[in-house]
Amino acid sequence: MRRIAVIIALMTAGESVFLLPFVLARIFRPTLLDVFEITNLELGVAFSTYGVVAIAAYFAGGPLADRYSARSLMSTSLVTTGLGGVVLTTIPSTGVMNVLWGVWGATTVLLFWSAMLRATREWGGDQAQGRAYGLLDGGRGLIGALIASVTVFLFATMLPVDDPALASLEQRTTAFKGVIWCFTGFTLVVAALVFIVLPRGSPKVSQEGGTRLSLDGVKASIRMPTIWLQAIIVVCAYVGFKATDDFSLLASDALGYDDVQAGSVGTLSFWVRAVTAISAGYLADRIEPSRVIFWGFLLLAGGSSLIASGLLFPGVAWMLIATIVTTSIGVYSLRGVYFALLAEGGVPMAHTGSAIGVISLVGFTPDVFMGPLMGVLLDSSPGVLGHQHVFAAVAAFSLVGWLATGLFRKIRPALGTSA
Repeated sequence: MRRIAVIIALMTAGESVFLLPFVLARIFRPTLLDVFEITNLELGVAFSTYGVVAIAAYFAGGPLADRYSARSLMSTSLVTTGLGGVVLTTIPSTGVMNVLWGVWGATTVLLFWSAMLRATREWGGDQAQGRAYGLLDGGRGLIGALIASVTVFLFATMLPVDDPALASLEQRTTAFKGVIWCFTGFTLVVAALVFIVLPRGSPKVSQEGGTRLSLDGVKASIRMPTIWLQAIIVVCAYVGFKATDDFSLLASDALGYDDVQAGSVGTLSFWVRAVTAISAGYLADRIEPSRVIFWGFLLLAGGSSLIASGLLFPGVAWMLIATIVTTSIGVYSLRGVYFALLAEGGVPMAHTGSAIGVISLVGFTPDVFMGPLMGVLLDSSPGVLGHQHVFAAVAAFSLVGWLATGLFRKIRPALGTSA
């Protein structure tokens, strides 16, 4: 029961910490743009500010995770991130938004990311790495889907009109503030859950002596070619994940959906994530994580290429939604297992946090460039054409990731046995 409680706490925390910085915009992007009176590019700049801070935080957070307990790091992260939601309810200016997202880049990454992934690897042990990371991401998806479904319902009920399309900007703003408060409160509650459930002790390997913080794991990691290939794989997969932020706006522009309907399409991707990531994790333990990733990139390339081609526009709603589901399956099969490559690539357990820091330093650079890129593509080509350009970029990155996975599989055996 204790083991089950730990993985549930990791799942819940792993999604909750990103509710305010990212999930809010993923579900309610059209509403957020209108309420804050900003463009896609201005929102992208806020995301980019987050990414710039996060890049440094990924690198520094790895050694912290190898030294200090996930319990203390993660609970502190959740509290400080949740308090940022109070600021967001004031509907701040774009300048304050950029500062807020920059602060979130530190609170969600420096204190949280590597600590969560290291705790997950320890939970999985030697035989269940795919299952551990698949359960983590699938569980995060399930939590996200439940939260998204509930908040879309709450948003609709808080509007004083039956037809959301008839609601005034003031009415939508009031309802949207209610959603932000829900996200804020939930994040703070989860902080308490993590503090109660996760083990108190620091990582065992860090208790064996030596300096309090060491860069030995970083130095060892950067000498491993598999680490750099894994970083490329994460970059390409994460570009696809960032593009899921566009699903609700795509539904609005292509199908004429109102805010509630568009939010429901964004929510659908969360449900796909819950099933796909868990299935990919269990499959990875049977046929190797890299093989799952190889096919995941092909699926992502196919789905995004179909959206980019324009063949779906104008079209039947179910055709577009089916393509969104297919593309989501590709995205979340990758996210479910790409950190399971740590064991397949031969990374020692003692250097897990540091290796994650190095991989994330490169792998999550889309946090810096993908937001502005999507903003420029969407704002410069209004309507459906902008979305086609976004998913053309996703398709190109998918092919690069597919090639990197093939190379990883070729050089992995010799390096994996010696690491």
